[in-house]
Amino acid sequence: MSVWSKADILAFAKKEDVRFIRMQFTDMLGMVKSVDLPVSRLEDALDNKIMFDGSSIEGFVRIKEADMYLYPDFDSWKILTFEDLALGKVARLVCDVFTPKGEPFEGDPRFILKKAIKKMEDEGFGSLNVGFEPEFFLFKVKDAKPVVEPNDDAGYFDLAPMDGDNYTRRDIAIELDKLGLLVQASHHEVAVGQHEINFRFQDVLKACDNLQLFKTVVKVIAHKHGLHASFMPKPIAGINGSGMHTNMSLTTTKGENAFFDPKGDKQLSETARLWMTGILNHSRSIAALTNPTVNSYKRIIPGYEAPCYACWSDANRSAMIRIPAARGNSTRTELRNVDPTANPYLALAFILTAGLEGIATAKETIPPVYDNIFELTREQREEQGIQNLPENLKDALKEMKKDPLMLDVLGQHTLTKYLIAKEKEWDSYRTFVSQWEIDRYLRL
Repeated sequence: MSVWSKADILAFAKKEDVRFIRMQFTDMLGMVKSVDLPVSRLEDALDNKIMFDGSSIEGFVRIKEADMYLYPDFDSWKILTFEDLALGKVARLVCDVFTPKGEPFEGDPRFILKKAIKKMEDEGFGSLNVGFEPEFFLFKVKDAKPVVEPNDDAGYFDLAPMDGDNYTRRDIAIELDKLGLLVQASHHEVAVGQHEINFRFQDVLKACDNLQLFKTVVKVIAHKHGLHASFMPKPIAGINGSGMHTNMSLTTTKGENAFFDPKGDKQLSETARLWMTGILNHSRSIAALTNPTVNSYKRIIPGYEAPCYACWSDANRSAMIRIPAARGNSTRTELRNVDPTANPYLALAFILTAGLEGIATAKETIPPVYDNIFELTREQREEQGIQNLPENLKDALKEMKKDPLMLDVLGQHTLTKYLIAKEKEWDSYRTFVSQWEIDRYLRL
């Protein structure tokens, strides 16, 4: 049941003198889009009467099928406290995309996630709780353009004055709290100019909505401080890149943690082990969604705390899936290969479905790995059944095409559009002559 009703929103908007409404949705590549309205059209918006041209949105429809409608999720109603209030308050509504026939649009990433959630509920689970740990860089801006120059020389957990962005990060955390994201930790990361802000877990749909809001807040507040916030996975060679560790736990219909078993080995339930087995069985194809850019694969290389191999452990940070030490209701799996360029709705839809497949069909569970995987030879990894993650976007897309579960989760429309977009991206990269090549080969 919705917390907000149409009448509640209209009354609240009038009381708070809201002047503008942002009707937000997410395209296939994970970019937040918005149709902005004067408050005079709020009632139309709440009645699902706002139309937009879907042919101009990445991964949506052709020109002859262009008309799309935005159906707002009333419970996503928020006043955006970080907006410039000089001309009045701005509120936002997260929307689902519908066709003129009143049917959910098959290419809407939020709808694709909702289908996976329905499958989870049909299989007897209550919810998937998700907590993201997104990392980002803060760079200087010169002549109104961002430059790859960190704004500090700090390292892990450093404070001011070494952490020159401490106040920027603090202001981001304050705004997130105002918006109800409940910040749990904020700190400087390992690399210079790199930061992490963690906010409280939510059910998977709200968690993805919150992540999209988080990215917007980070960029807006950074801009107000004269900086550029980047979620690029590996903007600087030779130092750690930015990941987005994704903590997940299934609950029963009674709200109990389905991954916790006080009598199980490591106090993990069989459900948790089967869940991880399902994800690891699809680890190479998952990468096309969790690590969706050319640059993503320059982060997941040995030596920079990013997993390169498909395995799990409760005591090994080189594994793709780690089990944090907390137990009881905090028992969870941490998927460590994900980076912040992922479309959260598509990535979590596939991860959830792969985990459920493992629970439903896996005959045996994959055992944990305690060795430092980076120190093992390829032969030693193969002896233990440890697969490499794809080394580049091209390989990830090949795995995506081979995995029948991708079609089941994404549907033909989105899978086809996604592959076209990403193969075009790879081809553009493949044919580009870089400065590295000029420096290395020009004198030959």
